Amino acid sequence: MNFEISDEQRAIVEAVQSVCSRFDMEYWDRLDTSHTFPHEFHQALCEGGWLGVAMPEALGGAGLGILEAALVMQTVSESGAGMSGASAVHMNVFGLNPVVVFGSDAQRERFLPPLIAGREKACFAVTEPDAGLDTTRIKTFAHKVDGGYLVSGRKLWISTAQVADRMLLLARTETLESVGKPTEGLSLFYTRLDRDKIEVREIDKMGRAAVDSNMLFIDELFIPEEDRIGEEGRGFEYILHGLNPERILIAAEAVGLGRAALAIATQYAKDRVVFGRPIGTNQGVQHPLAQAWMQLEAANLMVMKAAARYDAGLPCGAEANAAKYLAAEAGHNACQTAILTLGGMGYSREYRVERLLRESYIPRIAPVSPQLIMCFIAERVLGLPKSY
Repeated sequence: MNFEISDEQRAIVEAVQSVCSRFDMEYWDRLDTSHTFPHEFHQALCEGGWLGVAMPEALGGAGLGILEAALVMQTVSESGAGMSGASAVHMNVFGLNPVVVFGSDAQRERFLPPLIAGREKACFAVTEPDAGLDTTRIKTFAHKVDGGYLVSGRKLWISTAQVADRMLLLARTETLESVGKPTEGLSLFYTRLDRDKIEVREIDKMGRAAVDSNMLFIDELFIPEEDRIGEEGRGFEYILHGLNPERILIAAEAVGLGRAALAIATQYAKDRVVFGRPIGTNQGVQHPLAQAWMQLEAANLMVMKAAARYDAGLPCGAEANAAKYLAAEAGHNACQTAILTLGGMGYSREYRVERLLRESYIPRIAPVSPQLIMCFIAERVLGLPKSY
């Protein structure tokens, strides 16, 4: 059992660090204030080939695993880019896994190279206002017509839709009442985000303003049949296939976010002198920082375990969910600890930890709540009765 990353994986981290070093904290603060998407950062990662780290080599990707993708995303977040930097490329790095796994050869050749090359951006359109985490209750409907489908409905909390060219869309093709199981009758599409048929309305939110979140109003959008991924009615199954990798990547990003905050707080504790000595001399300052480090490292071990199991083709649902929970909590605690270490200056924008704290709520909330993760572990791991 080896807990160290390989030389090749270390080289990936160093290469991504080199790209991220060109985009300092001031860059991310400026974009957060101006609500501007980090196009330059997106392009720089694209030029380095990192958007295709987990995509097939035959289509321009690196053909590596979720572990390598997690290292890329963690490095981005840890650089100080936080969730703003991670969310800018998250969808491109692994969001099209359903297309990779369930799409036809023609679809993979048509859809993946533009994404890997950075010529197109994509968004993930699943969540709806009235469904929340109960995805089987979505109401967006795709009516079958000649040559394809006419789609109408609403989607909520759709990241990057302001800049996206395409969307991975989940919609009902059969009513909930007409299917045997709620998970049936849902179909998956990867298609153009046609702004003549889709109103994209940005949501003003607490943090990560550099990467937009939106509500989509879809009104009779035509989707050609060749944009449907896999078989009609099996979209929920296809989406499930990508849930564990998504949790692993979010967890890796949360660890990176916490490390960024911890680095700022630790340096401040060394430099800030009160009563004639650095505040880091005091155990009341030392101990919370030490606890934050231990929590982040423990969470990261679960992230790496979950990623390694996924890449080995082993069941990883418990590990992926546990990683997401532990990393989100550890990242959030590290950001809170950083704020309190800096005191009043932590509340100011000057030291940037307030931005990281605002962003630390994202991995706690998305893509699944901590409460549902605990329900999953209780039921699937401990064998307790289902509670909902």
